[in-house]
Amino acid sequence: MSQAKAGDTVRMNYTGTLRNGEQFDSSEGRDPLEFVLGSGQIIAGLDAAIAGMAVGDTKTVNVPCADAYGDLNPAARQAVPRGEIPDNIPIEPGTQLQMQTPQGQVVPVTVAEVTDTEVILDANHPLAGQDLTFAIEIVGIDAG
Repeated sequence: MSQAKAGDTVRMNYTGTLRNGEQFDSSEGRDPLEFVLGSGQIIAGLDAAIAGMAVGDTKTVNVPCADAYGDLNPAARQAVPRGEIPDNIPIEPGTQLQMQTPQGQVVPVTVAEVTDTEVILDANHPLAGQDLTFAIEIVGIDAG
């Protein structure tokens, strides 16, 4: 049976949980996740753990935040004067929005906090700073 190697297209079922056991994502009820191993399509810690696995193999993988979505970056939080946000834009904490950089790049942000005078927007990935655990099962490998 072939083992997954860089360049192979891999399909897997997975459940992702946080350190406290809370589930943050799962392929249950959906098609398996499909990606090219070693291409950077999935987080580095998970990508590295899959190399050498074969169809039917299962594994629990603990991925430290440095190999997942990185540490929280305080510089990725920005205070915007409340008056600069149009009235039709929802600003409740937890709301996902998109900002555009001066260079035209679109950046997803989350409303982190709202005061009388400003709105704090956070461009960190929602899982930044979190160690993650994945229960995975390899269900397909196509040689690259």
